[in-house]
Amino acid sequence: MSGEYEMIWTPEDVARDQVRRQAAGMNAQQISRAVDEAVVRVRETLEALEALPSSAQASREELAPDAEVLAERWVARLAEWQRVAAHLAETGADSYDGALDKDGSAWAREREERRAEVLRVQAQRAQAAYAQRRAQQDELQAEVRLSVGAGRQIRAAAERVGLSPHEVLAQLTERVVFGEDGTLSVAPFVPGHVPGGE
Repeated sequence: MSGEYEMIWTPEDVARDQVRRQAAGMNAQQISRAVDEAVVRVRETLEALEALPSSAQASREELAPDAEVLAERWVARLAEWQRVAAHLAETGADSYDGALDKDGSAWAREREERRAEVLRVQAQRAQAAYAQRRAQQDELQAEVRLSVGAGRQIRAAAERVGLSPHEVLAQLTERVVFGEDGTLSVAPFVPGHVPGGE
């Protein structure tokens, strides 16, 4: 399930969530230090990404996705720390309160709505998969060996109506009627026609 969340959360989503939680109760000076630290981290991760050896292409390809993701996350965190600092400067508040941050609160609501939608879709998929497994368990697959004469009759009937022998046998078995005395019988029918739909 966490893999699904990672797919729907962008680096910006992750950064906003982390920064909003970390910034809670911080004053302008503390937030300014967090901005400075994020600037350093962005520079370091971008330098590390550029420093990956281009000659060792295989190892670069293995490391680059992780390094790129880390760089994207720090760039997103820096942007969010800067937004929080600007919010604090605009409001003149002594410390950051996420509940008073309209943009941050709107984003948090949107994120929860997306999360709820993902959970709803996952629940629907799980129900559909369960129903499909149950239906498959109820199906009976059998290999039937017929005598030469019976096999020829089934093949001939199938050819006349453009069905496979398997389809004719399936229709035949669907029409079996159980008698009270334990006998089985099948009323005459034309293969390919729905019962009662002449």
